[in-house]
Amino acid sequence: MKLVLTVINNDDSRAAITALTGQNFFVTQLSTTGGFLMVGNTTLLIGTSEERLPELKGILKTYCKTRVKSSPSSETFGRSMLNHSVEEEVTVGGAVIFVLSVDEFERL
Repeated sequence: MKLVLTVINNDDSRAAITALTGQNFFVTQLSTTGGFLMVGNTTLLIGTSEERLPELKGILKTYCKTRVKSSPSSETFGRSMLNHSVEEEVTVGGAVIFVLSVDEFERL
């Protein structure tokens, strides 16, 4: 048994969760905030067998796409984001996946 923690962009969460539950994965959704851009993310907790990991990763790869976004430079933080703030492009989205081994699982 594995516990998969995955952090995805809020824009991708609805489609990804729908696809996962449509394939009978049990998903718990948590609202989280990223530390770099300070924007909302969705963290998913997914329990699955090791055999289904490739299927799960395939679904996440299909529905969690990266995109380029303009963001104020970190040099402007703390200066009220004035009109002369410098913008830089950053890549957002995709999925960060952590796979943890579960010693015991019990449904009560």
